[in-house]
Amino acid sequence: MTTNKIEINGLSVNYIDNKRSFNALHDVSFGVGRGEFVSVIGASGCGKSTLLSVLEGLYAPAGGSVQIDGKELHGTGSERGVVFQHYSLFPWMTTKKNIEFGIKQTHHDIKRRERSKLADEFLTKVGLAEAGSKYPSQLSGGMQQRAAIARALAMDTEILLMDEPFSAIDPKNRIILQELLLSLWEGDGSEERKTVVFVTHDIDEAILLSDKIVVLTAHPGTVNEVVNVPFERPRNRAELVGTQEYGRFRNRLLSLLNTDIAERIGGDEVVL
Repeated sequence: MTTNKIEINGLSVNYIDNKRSFNALHDVSFGVGRGEFVSVIGASGCGKSTLLSVLEGLYAPAGGSVQIDGKELHGTGSERGVVFQHYSLFPWMTTKKNIEFGIKQTHHDIKRRERSKLADEFLTKVGLAEAGSKYPSQLSGGMQQRAAIARALAMDTEILLMDEPFSAIDPKNRIILQELLLSLWEGDGSEERKTVVFVTHDIDEAILLSDKIVVLTAHPGTVNEVVNVPFERPRNRAELVGTQEYGRFRNRLLSLLNTDIAERIGGDEVVL
């Protein structure tokens, strides 16, 4: 019996652009274990975001299947929370009300007072205890993304889907948010970790956050290789990135990406 929370088998996705059909993903297969943190990397146009949209239930596959807990995926579901690249907070709601709204979507039975308490707890966890009454337009980009993460975690879904959530953040705050996400995901060991699928262009981000990394080739996206990250948790960024082991592993991922690009440069089509 599989221990995977998510099972993707032979997944293919087509889309129409200017009346022409394009194959965005072709024969993609991999599993995501329960409580596992999996990153998906690849060149632009390889279908990373399309893959996440399928897992959200927004795209229907042209072929293959996606299963969650052994059941075929059909449409969106309350067991999946999403963090987008561009914050996705409701501008007419305060930061706290945004989080309360998310909780209400997945836990209809929680009363208003309890929702308020939970929202305060998660605002505190992401360092926004004093920002609950502010509107998104009054927050910096990093603060907005912290609020979006707080909302997704407060919703307490079993699966967390993240589409390049830190790509628009400056380098310093990006590191802070990466560390925050890890600390919230790892928790204190008393609760089961959420299953995370994380799309990123950043190899270092993928290494530091993930249990394993799915490397996609470009156009159409197929699985080049699924690579287990060999570094034990918890990971100390400052110590790890300077080691020979880290350098070798990073170069292996770069080689997988560059081989795909080099093959396309030598062919009829270049996808960057």
